[in-house]
Amino acid sequence: MLEDLDNRDTCLRLRRLVEQCLTEREADIIRRRYGLRGTIPKTQRELAAEYGISRSYVSRIEKRALEKLRAALEGGGG
Repeated sequence: MLEDLDNRDTCLRLRRLVEQCLTEREADIIRRRYGLRGTIPKTQRELAAEYGISRSYVSRIEKRALEKLRAALEGGGG
C-alpha cells in the first residue's frame, strides 16, 4: 500500500513538473508521446507528422524534455 501511495505521489509530481518545467511544445510532446492525459501514446513518427517536423527533431525535443524532468525530480523541484 505504501508503494502505491509513493507511485501515485510521484505521478502527480511528474504531471506538475511537466506543466512547470517544460515549454508548451515540450509538454505537449511528452503528454502525447506517453499518453499522460489518458490517451493512447503516439510514436515519434506520428508526432512528427502532426507537427510537420522530422522524427529526429521530435526525438531531440523528447530527450531534452526528459532531461529537464529528470533534473527537476532529482533536485526536488515541484
